[in-house]
Amino acid sequence: ILYSPIEAVSIAKENPDKEVVFFAVGFETTAPANALSVLHAEKEGLTNYSILASHVLVPPAMEAILSDELCNIDAFLGAGHVCAIMGMQEYYPLVETYQIPIVITGFEPLDLVQGIYMAVKQLEEGKFLLENQYARVVKEHGNKAAIDVIEKVFEVGNRKWRGIGEIPNSGYNIREAYRKFDAETKFKVGKISAPENSECMAGEILRGIKKPHQCSQFGKACTPSNPLGAPMVSSEGACAAYFHFSDNLISSK
Repeated sequence: ILYSPIEAVSIAKENPDKEVVFFAVGFETTAPANALSVLHAEKEGLTNYSILASHVLVPPAMEAILSDELCNIDAFLGAGHVCAIMGMQEYYPLVETYQIPIVITGFEPLDLVQGIYMAVKQLEEGKFLLENQYARVVKEHGNKAAIDVIEKVFEVGNRKWRGIGEIPNSGYNIREAYRKFDAETKFKVGKISAPENSECMAGEILRGIKKPHQCSQFGKACTPSNPLGAPMVSSEGACAAYFHFSDNLISSK
């Protein structure tokens, strides 16, 4: 377990006879550090370091949800940590196209309460705007240095999301110039297909169509210690949150 992808580069440097692969997973937030690890490995002249890129992007996923005919979402709280890197520009088209409020929000309890208040206020006033509750961290154009390093190493490509399927232009792939650091290319990894559990409604939960407690497997066959789908795996997932805090739920159908 590493704290930084740069540690993986150091391990590769210290073990030139072994192949070191770093699993580069996450949203836009983790992409700069993973891109920097590739640039650092190139600078060190390493040939035994590569990354397995599995980055996913937030705005295309939001658009996939909004374009679903079953979508019943009224507003979004934009992820503050993602916008701290990427800025706000990608969200304006979503607001205009789908006429939905988006409030970029931080993670402290007061941030979340204020973000919800701002979104509800827009709905009550019949407005649809992009607002920035997390202005102390998020700037209009994001972190230029981070964006530059992302764009140097990665290019946008299609990505398959568990429970949803493939979403166009929703992930990062390694550019041709740095393909020698791409584990998929280096080790000739073919397409990997992970079968979905037919009893799991993770896709509907991720798209906001169903709530976790409406799943017949919730809290029974599916628990944090035995998750059937992605929303129960992470402590940040909707199903895990419902599982741990179900005593505070307001009953809904």
